[in-house]
Amino acid sequence: MIQLISGLLVSVLMATASWADEMKLAVTTSFHNSGLSDILLPAIKQDIGLEVQLLVVGTGQALRLGRAGDVDAILVHSRKAEDKFLADGNGTHRRPIMYNDFVVIGPKSDRATVAQATSAVEAFQKLAAESAPFVSRGDDSGTHKKELSLWSEAGLDVDEFEGWYNAVGAGMGAALNTASGLNAYIMADRASWLNFGNKGDLVLLYSGDPALFNQYTYIPISQTRHSHVKRDLAQKLEAWLVSDRAETLINDYKINGEGLFVFNATGE
Repeated sequence: MIQLISGLLVSVLMATASWADEMKLAVTTSFHNSGLSDILLPAIKQDIGLEVQLLVVGTGQALRLGRAGDVDAILVHSRKAEDKFLADGNGTHRRPIMYNDFVVIGPKSDRATVAQATSAVEAFQKLAAESAPFVSRGDDSGTHKKELSLWSEAGLDVDEFEGWYNAVGAGMGAALNTASGLNAYIMADRASWLNFGNKGDLVLLYSGDPALFNQYTYIPISQTRHSHVKRDLAQKLEAWLVSDRAETLINDYKINGEGLFVFNATGE
């Protein structure tokens, strides 16, 4: 009898676990590569009983998943693309959650003298003038979109670049690995760079321009557009992401004593 009761109890507990709330969230590879998701996801499950399934892609692909209704919410970092996504009726609103910045990485020798640049645009002009080996994500991610905008502001067209410009069509981690292997320059988000283990001869050469500000934003998918999306769970997750608990975990997440993100959730 005791064994029977024990078996029934185990079955009930397993069934209860299977009933846990689940939702799908498309996130950028830079967010995932930072390691922060390994901190946040267990806390989310513990605090509000929500199992968040991550689809780790570039911002462009995350927006496409959102448009198709394949996820319940997205966490992305490309304001212009986000605004169009909302204007087209695909999301309900955008909620800033946290930010960091983009940085320019390159060989210690720094033959393009990027470290001496006085702006991000000048750094990119120096790279082009020297035809210094450069790795681009080339994947329509938020990082890629920002990189392309900087080339454009510098008066340069990537379609005219020759063999020194390497578009790899990959996520942040893979692109950094390629740059390390080629001893090339690359633009990355600070969090991914700090959490990257295969730095080789690469160092952080340039940062600090306000143009390199990198905002991460949460957008629930419109239930009007896609009736099957889990709007209630997306709202539940949003409430947690803007909570004091999330603020503490995000601000306290550090590598070698350096913070990777700054919480700035607002009602915008």
